[in-house]
Amino acid sequence: MSRSAGMLAPLREPMFRRLALGRVTTYLGNAVAPVALAFAVLDLTGSVVALGLVVGARSVANVALLLVGGILADRLPRGVILSGASLAAAASQAATALAVLLGFASVPLLVVLSVVNGAVSAASLPAASALTPQTVPPTMIRQANAVARMGTNTALIVGSSLGGMLTAMTRPGWAMAATAVVFALAAHWYARVHAPEIDIDAPTRPLADLREGWTEFSSRTWLWSIVVVFMVVNAAVVGGTQVLGPSIADGSFGRMAWGFILGAQTVGGLVGGVLASRWQPRRALWFGTVAVSVEAVPLLLLAHVPVVVPLLVANFVGGVAIEQFAVAWDVSLQENVPADKLARVYSYDAVGSFAAIPIGEIATGPVAGVFGTAATLTGLAVLVAVATGVAALVPSIRGLTRG
Repeated sequence: MSRSAGMLAPLREPMFRRLALGRVTTYLGNAVAPVALAFAVLDLTGSVVALGLVVGARSVANVALLLVGGILADRLPRGVILSGASLAAAASQAATALAVLLGFASVPLLVVLSVVNGAVSAASLPAASALTPQTVPPTMIRQANAVARMGTNTALIVGSSLGGMLTAMTRPGWAMAATAVVFALAAHWYARVHAPEIDIDAPTRPLADLREGWTEFSSRTWLWSIVVVFMVVNAAVVGGTQVLGPSIADGSFGRMAWGFILGAQTVGGLVGGVLASRWQPRRALWFGTVAVSVEAVPLLLLAHVPVVVPLLVANFVGGVAIEQFAVAWDVSLQENVPADKLARVYSYDAVGSFAAIPIGEIATGPVAGVFGTAATLTGLAVLVAVATGVAALVPSIRGLTRG
C-alpha cells in the first residue's frame, strides 16, 4: 500500500497528528466561545446592537493583525507561534469568564477582551494553515487537509452544541471558563509540533515581506477573485447568523436548539470532509465555489420559517457544500503557492475574506432595526447568491484544475 493510500493515512505522521490534535482542541474552544459570548451580551444588555459591537471588535482586531501574523509564520517556528497564541487565548477567555461570573462585565470590557482574542487568532491562523504541508509527504496533502478539517468540524459539532447546552443549563460564564481550559490543552499539543522549518536566507524586512506576499497573491486572478467574493459571503453569513440568529432563537425555539442548529452545519462539514478526502472533481475549486451558494438557504429560513427541523436540514447541507470548497481551496493554495510565501498568501486571503465581517456584524443590528429582521436576512441571502454566481463566471476559477 502506498503512503498516500487511505483517508486516515496522514495520522500515521507524528507531527501531523499533534498538529491535528491542537487544531481540534482550538476549534472546540472557538465553537463554544462565540455562543457563550453572544448570550452573555444578550443577558447583560438585551441588545443586538451591543452584541454586534462586541463580536465586531474581535473581527476588527483579527483583520488588522493578520498580515503581521503571516510575516511571523513565514519567519518563525510555526508550532511555537501556535502554542503561544493558544496560551494567550486561554488567558483572555479566563478573564472574560471571571468578568461574567463575578458580575463586573460591561460592554466596553467585553469589547477589549474580544480585541485581545481577535489579535491572538490573527497570529495563529496563517501559521496553522501553512504548517499542514510541512507535516506530511507531498502525496498526502489532499488527505491531510481533509482529515484536518474533519477533525475541526467534529470539534465544531461538539462545541456548538455544548455551547448552547451550557448556556441554557448553567451560565455563559461557565462555558467561557471551559474554553480557557481547552485553549490551554491546545497549547500543549502545538508545543510538541517540531516540523521542518522553511529555509529563508533573506533578512526579515516587514515591508519587503509584505510586498513579496502581495505579489504572489495579486498575480493569480483565481485567488484574489475568490477572496473578493468571500468578503461578501462571509459578512452576510456571519452578520445574519451570529447577530440576528441568537435573537431569533431567544424569541422562538430557544438557546439549546440554536446550539444544535449550529452543530448541524458542522455535522454536514464532517460528512463533506469524508467526501472531499475520497473524491473531488478535476475543477474542484469552481465546483466548491458554486456549492457555497446554498448558504443563502439558512438565512432565508431564519427570515421566514424559523423552525428547528428545516434549519437543521439546511445547515447540514450547507456544511457538506462548504467543505467541498474549503478542501479545494487549501489544496489549490498549497499546490500553486511557494512554501516560503504560503503563510503570507494565507494572511492576505484571510484579510480579504474577513475584512467585511466586522461591517456585517456591526451593521446588521441597526439595519434590522430600520428594515426589519426578515427583510435584512433576505437581503443577506441575496448577496450570498449573487456573489457566488459572479465567481462561477470567472474564467481562471473555472479553468483551475487539481495538480
